[in-house]
Amino acid sequence: MDEKIMQLKEMVSSSHRIVFFGGAGVSTESGIPDFRSEDGLYRQKYRYPPEVMLSHSFFVAHPEEFYRFYRDKILFDGVEPNIAHKKLAQWEKQGKLRTVITQNIDGLHQMAGSRDVVELHGSIHRNYCMHCKKTYTLEEVKNSPEVVPRCSCGGIIRPDVVLYEEGLDQNAIEKAVREIAEADVLIVGGTSLVVYPAAGLLQYYRGNKLVLVNKSPTGMDEQADLLITGKIGEVFSQLP
Repeated sequence: MDEKIMQLKEMVSSSHRIVFFGGAGVSTESGIPDFRSEDGLYRQKYRYPPEVMLSHSFFVAHPEEFYRFYRDKILFDGVEPNIAHKKLAQWEKQGKLRTVITQNIDGLHQMAGSRDVVELHGSIHRNYCMHCKKTYTLEEVKNSPEVVPRCSCGGIIRPDVVLYEEGLDQNAIEKAVREIAEADVLIVGGTSLVVYPAAGLLQYYRGNKLVLVNKSPTGMDEQADLLITGKIGEVFSQLP
């Protein structure tokens, strides 16, 4: 077994307060494309750039265009948790992992069985009326007969996700900071660490077991106590 995998295996085995911080790379192995890779969403051609169509101002001004793009490129049918999601849920049940902090909005960590999940950017599984705040499921939004789903009161339903130009939920930030600060092992996986303020949360880690697992370099590589280059599912499949 690779020496770095052995090091990570030992860290996991001896830890009782692992915190995992993950990004899009955790879900790509479930078939959900990321945004910034060579064939990611940002490299594809649309009438407007994806970051514009996923912005608050675009949603307000062009809800029909927003929802066409959102349904086509953000909502995926038939996706299942992969080995990384399942391994994290296993560690939580074993009392080793404290919290999963994710930048993803797909809900795959919960589908795998994780209970303590901080969703920094919200979730496609939660939706609400902008007028009366009534909540709706993902299925209700997907099955809406209209392009722009409407509440029974007539208001527009929007996904409970953080759009560009919007701030992160303060409660989610505070919990993430607290969990990272108290972690004995912080594993960062499947993220390029270029999305702020989420990536900036890593500065609150106080320990000496910062593990970075990613298939491409990040700006934090030199600060890692253990750096593993590769797909997170392949790495986690070798761990107990």
